[in-house]
Amino acid sequence: MPELPEAETIRRGLEPYVKGKRIAAVRLFHPRVARFNPEGLDGILNLRIEALVRRGKYLWFLFPGSALVAHLRMSGQFRIGKVDSPHLRARLTLSDGTAVSFVDQRTFGYLHLDCVAPAADGFPAGCGSDSLCLPVSVRKTARDLLDPAVNLDRLAAEAKKRRRAVKSLLLAQDFVSGIGNIYADEALWAARINGGRRADTLSLSALHLLFAAAREIMKRSIDCGGTSFDKLYVNVSGRAGYFARSLNAYGRSGQPCLRCGTLLVKEPFMGRSSTYCPQCQSRRKEKDGR
Repeated sequence: MPELPEAETIRRGLEPYVKGKRIAAVRLFHPRVARFNPEGLDGILNLRIEALVRRGKYLWFLFPGSALVAHLRMSGQFRIGKVDSPHLRARLTLSDGTAVSFVDQRTFGYLHLDCVAPAADGFPAGCGSDSLCLPVSVRKTARDLLDPAVNLDRLAAEAKKRRRAVKSLLLAQDFVSGIGNIYADEALWAARINGGRRADTLSLSALHLLFAAAREIMKRSIDCGGTSFDKLYVNVSGRAGYFARSLNAYGRSGQPCLRCGTLLVKEPFMGRSSTYCPQCQSRRKEKDGR
């Protein structure tokens, strides 16, 4: 599933093609792609794209007074040009003739024409624009770690109040957005924290280190074009990201820890899995405050 680095890679790839252009035509090839707009997406015709914005895993084409929200879910892709694919779900044609194709094998992703409203905290709504307005459907999504408005000290202090597993907090999109299983496991490995530890038992310094690690890892992933394990995630040119070569935990169960040599283990976690080092990330007594 595309996470923040993959969404940001796509945003950066699309932006020079779409910003400042108008929507000349829209075609839908599958009913699920616009399931939140039963009347279709003709409402975006002739609208000018002021910016392409991202918060967490959400992308939106910002128009004057409205936005076309995109969520890639498990397998959504944006591709520049007319794509010959059985999984083509929608195509936007811009005023200069550029085609933007939305491809989605599993059909969980969607495009949604939505109203916009000012962000409650008064800061720019997301990455890619100074606009204070964000789609109504994105209002409950927390800011992400690449957002300049996020202060790690305040985030750590808020996490310290939560009596829940720290990995579940990383995955909670209403607490901090954009992190999925890949980058949660990587951040926890980097910070030497077991994801099953309750957040309120960790020290403020440990929590700050965790969020800082997650931020740095996602920045490095963006530099590599994101993480691709299969053809379900590619950039707008159809190329795979290569951050998978730099993963230290996720997908490495049964292999030696690159720090201490202990074999990494994989355990079920909230319907997903966690891969970690039992030595570096041991689950100590919760009272120790690590």
